[in-house]
Amino acid sequence: MNAALMFPALFGLVFLGVPVSFSLIVVGAGFGLPFFGATLGQQLLGRLLEVASGFAFASVPAFIFMGALLERAGIAERLFAAMRVWLGALPGGLAVATIAMAAVFAATTGIIGAVEVVIGMMAIGPMLRAGYDRGLIAGTITSGGSLGTIIPPSVTCVIYGLIAQVPVGDLLAGILLPGLLMVALFLAYILGRCILRPQDGPVTGLEERGQGIVAKLAITLSGLVPAALLIAAVLGSIFWGIASPTEAAAVGALGAALLAAAYGRLSAALVREALEKTATVTAMIMLIVFGGTLFSSVFYVHGGGALIQSMVGGGQVSPTMLITIFLGIVFLAGFVLDWATIVLLCVPIFSPLLKTAGIDPLWFGVLVLVCIQTSYLTPPMAPALFYLRGVAPPEITYGDMCRGVIPFVICQLITLAAVAAFPWLATWLPGSLKAF
Repeated sequence: MNAALMFPALFGLVFLGVPVSFSLIVVGAGFGLPFFGATLGQQLLGRLLEVASGFAFASVPAFIFMGALLERAGIAERLFAAMRVWLGALPGGLAVATIAMAAVFAATTGIIGAVEVVIGMMAIGPMLRAGYDRGLIAGTITSGGSLGTIIPPSVTCVIYGLIAQVPVGDLLAGILLPGLLMVALFLAYILGRCILRPQDGPVTGLEERGQGIVAKLAITLSGLVPAALLIAAVLGSIFWGIASPTEAAAVGALGAALLAAAYGRLSAALVREALEKTATVTAMIMLIVFGGTLFSSVFYVHGGGALIQSMVGGGQVSPTMLITIFLGIVFLAGFVLDWATIVLLCVPIFSPLLKTAGIDPLWFGVLVLVCIQTSYLTPPMAPALFYLRGVAPPEITYGDMCRGVIPFVICQLITLAAVAAFPWLATWLPGSLKAF
């Protein structure tokens, strides 16, 4: 009964406006005190230290610092300019360039909100001035911003791997093909829509077409190539086993600092701002880790594992139905909880049952990450819409946003279905890299 009451208590505090991390701590401590008594802190400290002192956790602040530096060093503006010179003359070219830029920028930051806010501030103005459909603008910005979950190196992916005890390098490799498939679906939708309805994404590109090949190459060399090299250094060192995720994150942070210096943006103020952002985001994640560890540990000692098993049929449910139920829980939780809370709450509960059912944890992890990204974008409670509201002008209404994101949500669901139907999309690349 106590285990069954913990989730209603948690959601009750969340809906009252209590921050998620404090809600987790209050509920976990409140329900744990009758069981452990005065030894509650001592019982849980060991588990907390075990989770928080993991070597791979050191990669989280390093990846965040890399993204914070690049976000402030002007890399996004240069990427957008590079994409526009090559893609701007296509139907819906500004939207196509925005998605392409977002995919590359996501690979340099790994943080969902940061990607969306930055590309929103850059791309909304040019698309509005070009006469783009407001729904298409909203869908492009939010879907591009969501790629921070599914394009490596993703902080969400790193935390999931650590909690689920799936090798982080394998998980980063596993999300690469689904991420590229999703980007391809986004681009195909934009191009198809703007070919069929040119008024939704008018062809612009006069400025881009007027530039010579030398000017285009110069913009590409200054904007796209450095970012691509940095991504290759970070991901390549992980995929080929040259460095651990923590070591690769440190390489990325150093590379971001050198790139900021090359752009003439590196300064004491820039570093201070990046460090403040790193400290804030890392503290938020670790506080949720603490609350999630406390909550899930107390949930289990109150018989939560048996409760979940009884709810899914006492082991009589097929693996397919088990996966469907768990992904449904993740999707619905994404309406009210952030990604870190979902991972911290759900993964410790799901993992034993998945192991018993013989489900590949790497494949399931990729499914969960795609599902988290989809819930991030799905109205009416989509966090992506609230991020966009903060940077969008008044003429882009909430109705425009909801209307615009639906086709991109469908693209994400197609990706989810493809990974579910063809597990090799998640497992082929990690297995191939291990063969070398």
